[in-house]
Amino acid sequence: MKIQNSTVREAHEFTTVMIIFLWLVVALSVIVHWFYRVNNEYYVLAFFARRVKARNGKSLENLAPIAPQRYFFGNCFDLYGKNPAEVFQHMRDLAKGFGRSYLQYGMGISHYNVIDAHTTESILNHPNLITKGMAYNFLHPFLKTGVLTSKAKKWHTRRGMLTRTFHFNILNQFQEIFIAESLKFVQQFENDEISLVSLSEPVARFTLNSICETAMGIKLDEMAERGNRYRENFLMIDECFIRRLRNPLYWGDYFYNIFAARDYDAALKVCHDFSSEIIAKRRILLEDELEYRRATQTADDDLCVPRGKLFAMLDTLICAEKDGLIDHSGICEEVDTLVAEGHDTTAVGLIFGLMNMSIYEEEQDICYQEIQEHIHDDLSNLDLNQLSKLKHLEYFLKETMRLYPAVPMLARQAVQETELSSGLILPKRSQINIHVFDIHRNPKYWDEPEEFRPERFLPDNCQKRHTYAYIPFSAGQRNCLGQKYAMQEMKTLLVVILKKFKILPVIDPKSIVFQTGITLRTQNEIKVKFVKRKVSS
Repeated sequence: MKIQNSTVREAHEFTTVMIIFLWLVVALSVIVHWFYRVNNEYYVLAFFARRVKARNGKSLENLAPIAPQRYFFGNCFDLYGKNPAEVFQHMRDLAKGFGRSYLQYGMGISHYNVIDAHTTESILNHPNLITKGMAYNFLHPFLKTGVLTSKAKKWHTRRGMLTRTFHFNILNQFQEIFIAESLKFVQQFENDEISLVSLSEPVARFTLNSICETAMGIKLDEMAERGNRYRENFLMIDECFIRRLRNPLYWGDYFYNIFAARDYDAALKVCHDFSSEIIAKRRILLEDELEYRRATQTADDDLCVPRGKLFAMLDTLICAEKDGLIDHSGICEEVDTLVAEGHDTTAVGLIFGLMNMSIYEEEQDICYQEIQEHIHDDLSNLDLNQLSKLKHLEYFLKETMRLYPAVPMLARQAVQETELSSGLILPKRSQINIHVFDIHRNPKYWDEPEEFRPERFLPDNCQKRHTYAYIPFSAGQRNCLGQKYAMQEMKTLLVVILKKFKILPVIDPKSIVFQTGITLRTQNEIKVKFVKRKVSS
């Protein structure tokens, strides 16, 4: 009897186990089926990032392959734990490995990485792709939502407000300042026959002084120490940017504000205080100037457009405030943006321009002979008209910016589902990363792209090339307002330096280790030698 009961009990237990097992199989099958269906629309392991689609049954793999994941969760943690140099190299390796634009999925977002000119043109001119990408959000604690980082409606207003301040006539007024600051730059080295120069510090000081005196109407002579502190703390903000880029938990503000934001409060305060002091000083100077204009100009004259006097871009913002078009916090946003962009990006171009002058002796000689032909030794005719005649110097700078673009990546965001001309359909919130560094070295557009060849920019050679294969100042609707300003400033300093010095090489460009940052960074310190030219009798 006991044996029979035991057998019945075992049979019952077996049946129960089998039922549970079958239910588990069914449940697992349902989950797998659901997972399969959902995974067609979402990259589930990448925290449900909505997938990019291809139009009319086109092969997505042919249009944009998906980058392999480093860990289990899609591409969420591909950059985690990497230093700035490794982050930069990781992006270059992906571009070279695919040879075309590619996709990544991470933290619930699809990322479309673009390395071809045709797609870049379609994106930068697309009416639904005006909003800057997520990476620009990392700059909000510093720049808030000025003209660089603001969304469409606000951007249109601010852009229109600032555009006239880059008019040819106003840029021509700035030339006197560029010359004066360039002479101050070379005076540091005139007492020595040969000077070994680490470029980052003196070049950044030159560009910061120039943007403050031209755009802000304030000389930094009495604020030199504050200017030095601004540049030092700007580098801390750059460190914050890359820290957020590498850690997906900091892509949003919540965890960043809890765990990391306080580390950069002091740096932000220094930079914001610097801009606030500039605004306060200019308000006083402008009020005195406006009183004078009221007394001397006619009723039909615009008080904010001075006759025969230097015009500061900051004046436009202060006058707009009087008309109710912008408030004080808005002025602070734009000053923070103009000072940061205006000094850092131009400094990058000049540092690499001087490096290339040192390395390519023949190109330096051609530029020098051209300068001697068109520019007087006393610089008395160094104006925009004469600068425009320095064609080879312009080609030289353009080739420098091709190989070393100050902003190696642009970013846009799809605010709604958006179809591109290629047939890709990007879901809402997709991030589009335009890798300028890789477009500029794409062999599809550039023969032997690693070679330095200024003749690439001769008019005949440019006609054969896609317009968007070269975008150092971005392009389309949100292109850089200050590109003519930057070229004028860079040309002027190079003219003054080459008049005084021959530039000799110190660094091998193949030894440069690039780093990711707000702008193009290097692990190496870029150095050159300045050798005084013999004064001809």
